[in-house]
Amino acid sequence: MAPAEWASGESPFLLAADHAGRRIPRALGSLGISEAELSRHIGWDIGIWAVTTHLADALATIAIGQAYSRLVIDCNRAPDWPSACPEISESTPIPGNAALGSAARAARVTDIHAPYHQALAALVAARLAAARPLLFVAMHSFTPIYNSVAPPWHAGVLFDPADPRSQPLAHTMLALLRAEPGLVVGANEPYVLTASSDHSVPTHAQAHGVPYLELEIRQDLIADAAGQGAWAARLARLIPAAWSRVTAPLALL
Repeated sequence: MAPAEWASGESPFLLAADHAGRRIPRALGSLGISEAELSRHIGWDIGIWAVTTHLADALATIAIGQAYSRLVIDCNRAPDWPSACPEISESTPIPGNAALGSAARAARVTDIHAPYHQALAALVAARLAAARPLLFVAMHSFTPIYNSVAPPWHAGVLFDPADPRSQPLAHTMLALLRAEPGLVVGANEPYVLTASSDHSVPTHAQAHGVPYLELEIRQDLIADAAGQGAWAARLARLIPAAWSRVTAPLALL
């Protein structure tokens, strides 16, 4: 869907995948890591871009994904945070990020981080300017094994504990997911959303008073086409349902 069409259209949903891909700019070589390491969860959010694009089609809405690996620059971090260009990810050294100079970091910001966030900012601004409803949906996936520990959750709903505005929608989505047969769903698990740990939701949603959902799906559940399709179909049912339950009372005021 074209941005201008979406900005004034019926769908309120803006889907963003900060870790959609694992490309590395040619000038950076391999960052000193193997293809096997880059293919792991440290390089990208496995499966999430396929889920996001299927979901966008099902919701007749727009999706933006970052094609470059978070090891080049993590677009869910502020560009000046050390974790934006990690020297070590989990237990894997990233030689191409060791002692990264300010000019090299600035080039990654200019070429990768800034254009992605400018695209999201433009979509949010256009939707708000059109006085149309907007829900920012941050799409992520998490590894089934982290530092040799297997988390129990199939999915998680993340929200800022310090932001009471976000919690009715987050808890509504949490309840809907937990009602799905066989799912174990965490509240702020496996991560907690805060202004010091995330960048996209605070920048594009919270800063503008825009409602948001941040979702995490376990990667082994969406590693193949069948799982990706199943999760996209599930979220295509549940996200509009959660949105309707929270916004319907407002329509009566």
